[in-house]
Amino acid sequence: MSNDSVSNLMKGHMESLAKEGKRADGRGINEYREVKIETGMINTAEGSAMVHLGKTKVLCGIKMLIGTPYGDSPRSGTMMTTTELAPLADQSFDPGPPREKSIELSRVVDRGIRESRMIDFESLCIEEGEKVWTVFIDLHILDNNGNLFDCCTLAAAAALSNTMIPNVQHGVSDKDVKLAVTCWPISCTFGKLGDSVILDPTSEEESVMTARFTVAHDENGNLRAAQKGMNGAFGNDEIKEAVKTARASDNVLREALKGIQG
Repeated sequence: MSNDSVSNLMKGHMESLAKEGKRADGRGINEYREVKIETGMINTAEGSAMVHLGKTKVLCGIKMLIGTPYGDSPRSGTMMTTTELAPLADQSFDPGPPREKSIELSRVVDRGIRESRMIDFESLCIEEGEKVWTVFIDLHILDNNGNLFDCCTLAAAAALSNTMIPNVQHGVSDKDVKLAVTCWPISCTFGKLGDSVILDPTSEEESVMTARFTVAHDENGNLRAAQKGMNGAFGNDEIKEAVKTARASDNVLREALKGIQG
């Protein structure tokens, strides 16, 4: 049997299951996989976290360096997000400089954090118009079993939550302080599988779904960012239902975040 035939059979099987509200791994269509968060994983970073979402595993490190502010925001710190898709995490990842997948992933994570104002950027001002702290969010994919968007957003939020501003090391003051965090953005990613919409797709489901939709919101349910991916489409009612589902189904991720906050 050809690879195309096997792929079509798998696609048909997954679509049939989704139509019945089921998944190949036993979940319902609106259920997340088990999530685990560990913090303080990198001693040389200002903050760090490792997140397991099912078998997907992401490590995030936060570095803070002094830089110059943008001309239109002289009192605000800056932020940069990068993602490394190493071939050891997934054979479909190519070595070399960042490619389309990596750039899109970084932008979606960055937008969710930036638009939610999770970081109080004005508190990162050292000298107006001259010196501010720049927050570097570095994401490393260790194992890809689907839904990197939500796993990376969660890893970034968790790492930021335990980040210390290295004032002493850089001669800014005689005391390091914790990075001010104002809210907790979470992203929820959906896939279009046949006529069904599923939450938290695995890599197998991603290989046969036709469209992807990621929505980010804070703990109060305020919509902060959204991103549509792949060539397929979602209807208006499907988008509205996905946003509603995200607000109701993200409790698994939020409970994990509460756990690291003590």
